Amino acid sequence: MTSDNDRRRGLLARLRGRPVARSRGRRRLGAAVRLAAALMLAGGAYTVFAPGVQAQDNPPLSAAANEGKALFDVSCVTCHGRNAQGVEGRGPSLIGVGSASVEFQVSSGRMPMARQEAQAMRKPPQFTDEQVRQLGQYIQELGGGPQVPQGDLREGANLSTGGELFRINCSQCHAFGAGGGALSSGKYAPSLKPASDRQIYAAMLSGPQNMPVFGDNQISPQEKADIIAYIQETLKHDQDQGGFNLGRYGPSTEGLAIFLVGIVALVFASLWIAGKS
Repeated sequence: MTSDNDRRRGLLARLRGRPVARSRGRRRLGAAVRLAAALMLAGGAYTVFAPGVQAQDNPPLSAAANEGKALFDVSCVTCHGRNAQGVEGRGPSLIGVGSASVEFQVSSGRMPMARQEAQAMRKPPQFTDEQVRQLGQYIQELGGGPQVPQGDLREGANLSTGGELFRINCSQCHAFGAGGGALSSGKYAPSLKPASDRQIYAAMLSGPQNMPVFGDNQISPQEKADIIAYIQETLKHDQDQGGFNLGRYGPSTEGLAIFLVGIVALVFASLWIAGKS
């Protein structure tokens, strides 16, 4: 009897457990079906909307940028590559440099370069102001970056503040008279005398050659205006009250001049004393 009862109890227990097992299996199957449906829906949505997203990420170029692209493909693509992504050993990528860098390099004649050198030299520009703007607009729309603002770049400038900022941030390389100076490895800080307002502003934004970048968080737009006004209105037009300025290169030329004058004076003095004796 005991064994029969045990068998009955075991059979009842198994029968009671079957619906539970079935319900668990159904839940798992339903979850799998829902997951597959969600994945199919997500894939279908991506297929439908992906072209639209890509089109938004790459908007069409403006008219000025299209003109700049035509100029770029003729004059710049050899060194900087298609889509300005750079060519190893020839020229760097221009993605992200902004129109400020293009405006400085091209308007000052430094680009395009005739050959690879330690530093690009200033030359007569090969493009008009409008073409420079078009090239800059193409690079700007291609990868973004710093831009030179439009309008008067000296508006509200303070010459006294500009002089102080220039002596702190610029005179170490460009000299106190903005005549430029030598750097290491055959490089140099150029004279600022031929530079325009926009070229100075663009140089501060882009940091060409060995020059550091002075973004708006380091030197504010108003302070940039102060520096430009000091260079253009004071350093370029200030009369040298002491006479010949020796190129405004600072103590190096002055020391050389004093040495040469002193040596010549000593030689003549020695000859005069010898003649008298």
